[in-house]
Amino acid sequence: MKNARWTAWGLLALGVAAGALSDGPRPGPRLTMGGYQVLAADFHVHAFPLSAGTLAPWDLVLEARRQGLDVIAITGHNGVTMGRIGRWFAQLAGGPTVLAGEEIHAPGYHLLAVGIGRTISWRLPAARAIEEVHRQGGVAIAAHPTASSWPAFDAEAMRTLDASEVVQPLSFAGDPYAGEMRQFNARGRFTATASTDYHGLGPMGLCRTYVFVHRNSEQAVLEALRAGRTVVYDRGRVFGDPVLIELAARDGRLPLASEADGGLAVVSRVAGILGLLGVAFIGFPRRSAGHG
Repeated sequence: MKNARWTAWGLLALGVAAGALSDGPRPGPRLTMGGYQVLAADFHVHAFPLSAGTLAPWDLVLEARRQGLDVIAITGHNGVTMGRIGRWFAQLAGGPTVLAGEEIHAPGYHLLAVGIGRTISWRLPAARAIEEVHRQGGVAIAAHPTASSWPAFDAEAMRTLDASEVVQPLSFAGDPYAGEMRQFNARGRFTATASTDYHGLGPMGLCRTYVFVHRNSEQAVLEALRAGRTVVYDRGRVFGDPVLIELAARDGRLPLASEADGGLAVVSRVAGILGLLGVAFIGFPRRSAGHG
């Protein structure tokens, strides 16, 4: 029993050590095409503790860097505090570019307000919420706009909305969700985006937007979103600006292949799980009773 206990704790220690060694940043190639910098972005990321996420804002910044993302938007549920903290940390630690934002959870619709500084009320109808996003200099993106949310986007909202998610993990559930999001995007001719809706499960940036900018800055990213300079890939389909799609096709470097986990990451997971199970079932070493 003693040997099994030491083995369990040894596996757990190995898992922690291997995980720490494998958790370095994954620098992505700096792409330029047609006079633009091409940035990999995830515009729908949630933080702990105020937004049902599992990572703190500073950990989101480090994870984004590890996943080779150039830009993320931290979009708290009906709040911008976590995004502002994440932006501060990114500026202190050095990249990626972080946009403070909010996912407005309103009756009937969800809206990403990216690049804002103050919370926008979830009680507003979609058109008024979009108006407030623009008043703060931000960009309004319809979050996972499946058919159930369409009634909330009236004619005025459709006229003023900047962008919509055309690809996100919900797409992998297949039709009707994937088709509904594509249909919504095509109906409004919105800037196409792909986002992970990251809460801590799965890799951040699994769905990513390639943004074509003149420089890597918050304002340049927002300007590119307003101008529609994005390209999005989804299992053989491509969305976005037709000129940029053709430019990227000729260049041949997009989409960037996601890096598979290396050997240390695999060791970390296997050893960590086995170690935790061992500790859970075998327990801590017992101290023998002594006599004073």
